[in-house]
Amino acid sequence: MAKDTDLSALTRIGFLTLPNHSLIACANALEALRMANYVTETALYSWCVTTLDGLPAIASNGLTLHPTVPLAQAGPLDLLLVCGGIDVRHASGGALEDGLRRLARRGVALGALCTGSFVLAEAGLLDFHRCAIHWENLSAIREEFPDIDFVEDAYVIDGDRLTCTGGIAPLDMMLALIEARCGRGVVSRVSEQFSLERAPSEARNRAGSERSARPARPRPALPDPTLARAVRLMENAIDDPPGIAAIAARLDVSARQLERLFRRHLGATPAAYQMVIRLERARELLRLSKLSITAVGLACGFQSAAHFSTAYARHFGRSPRQERSMSPTTAGGLAPTGE
Repeated sequence: MAKDTDLSALTRIGFLTLPNHSLIACANALEALRMANYVTETALYSWCVTTLDGLPAIASNGLTLHPTVPLAQAGPLDLLLVCGGIDVRHASGGALEDGLRRLARRGVALGALCTGSFVLAEAGLLDFHRCAIHWENLSAIREEFPDIDFVEDAYVIDGDRLTCTGGIAPLDMMLALIEARCGRGVVSRVSEQFSLERAPSEARNRAGSERSARPARPRPALPDPTLARAVRLMENAIDDPPGIAAIAARLDVSARQLERLFRRHLGATPAAYQMVIRLERARELLRLSKLSITAVGLACGFQSAAHFSTAYARHFGRSPRQERSMSPTTAGGLAPTGE
């Protein structure tokens, strides 16, 4: 069970920058704190940028943040945010994970931006928590850490664990912290300074954790609600794909009607579209997970390795083995392309 945390008390915040971290994610989180201080004319928050050794970490865009201090010299912290990005598997390791576990034992709240959630997961610090991570990594990381509830939200605050995706999601998450300390009025003033049309809204789930109302993954709008439900059923049953007749029955429509909807709006039959969904998921797992090729095929509903290989090559023009050889994981990376 997640440990209850007073979000308003999280005022001394460290940003643990990993090699190839997403600078936009880190900057969005940090700038929210700076702006809260600015609009209130009060030193509400303090922060520092850290690495394990104190040497500045080069971000994925080639830039660095200064000043940077060793994590051991960061001083008292209420919250440490692990800032991930490309090749996070390569950045993770024993010394980093040991340091995070020591902070957890001292009662420091821990969080992650973008793929930093992977490091917390590797250290065993997210078990039985709700967690957000960059949407490209969801499929792969769910397979590796079954004791973590990975959700498709832009951010999640579950007790003393605060995780979010990349891009502007860290700004949303920090606004939730600012609201807990200062109220909605300050959040509105911060949002105005950043020219946000409105302050991001939050929702509380049944377990009591804060969740973003925004989805983590961009999804194309589907013009028909029945079609949208059919696609969602397909996406939620990748490992055991239901037949088209079963999907139609679930939606209380005929198989012929469902086929007309798919052809009209998506230009494909339901079966063909379902196959594409499964193969796209397989590509994510091949690129971003350490699962064997056979395990990837099974996770995507292929009972035969030969069928999986043939279908994959027909769709992508290369075999699963060739895809794996091109994968960032061969260099140790969980690598969202959008960061």
